Amino acid sequence: MTNSNEKVVPEAKEALNKFKYEVANEVGVNLKQGYNGDLSSKDAGRIGGNMVRKLIQQAESQMK
Repeated sequence: MTNSNEKVVPEAKEALNKFKYEVANEVGVNLKQGYNGDLSSKDAGRIGGNMVRKLIQQAESQMK
């Protein structure tokens, strides 16, 4: 069994990081390069939630 934090496809890390910044920009959250520990839970949730929503939409459109 793998660690839940272990990346299944390590090469995807850079693409996901870029995607995170794109989504943050779209929802109006200012992310800094590097540490963002001062980010509110609400803003972090908005970024993560929108990332998941977009990934699901993309997967669903590929299934059609």
